[in-house]
Amino acid sequence: MPKLWNETIDAHRAAVREAILDTTAKLVAEGGLRSVTMSQVAERTGIGRATLYKYFSDIETVLLAWHERQVAAHLEQLAGISHRTGTAVERLTAVLEAYAGIARQRHGGELAALLHRGEHVTHAEQHLQGMLQHLLAEAAEAGDLRSDVPPAELAQYCLHALTAAAGLTSQAAVARLVAVTLDGLRPHSLDY
Repeated sequence: MPKLWNETIDAHRAAVREAILDTTAKLVAEGGLRSVTMSQVAERTGIGRATLYKYFSDIETVLLAWHERQVAAHLEQLAGISHRTGTAVERLTAVLEAYAGIARQRHGGELAALLHRGEHVTHAEQHLQGMLQHLLAEAAEAGDLRSDVPPAELAQYCLHALTAAAGLTSQAAVARLVAVTLDGLRPHSLDY
């Protein structure tokens, strides 16, 4: 087959896959995880059930694929922020603010239990941990953040502290949480 034909088929398959993921996410948002069926996804996507089963074997597989896409987009967003111009502290602050915003939007309950057990989540957490460690080390080297605690521990501190954003009800509360988290990173005098 000509190369153009293969590219067209690949683009079509990618578009169908994305439409399936988007439709499933909408159905879950409308009625909850347990209410979604493969028949609904096929109908709402505008494809036959046989076509749907060529892409995914069940709803859980569709949801995991959707979540992988979401996590990858979040990581890309955070990486872009971490590579902006500015001091390490400025970039770290922007990354922490964005991460807290993402954490605030997290889904809970049975959907979270299903989606957060995948290997993609572990990989994403490791990537984010490394990104934070790099920014923290750079800021500590510049004398802007504490250097008495290893960057790996400080990165864990930030990630765990900011998971509290999931329970916050306003952006102002998220900003305060980020400010408190950053205060824990600043150099402290040991004058007690």
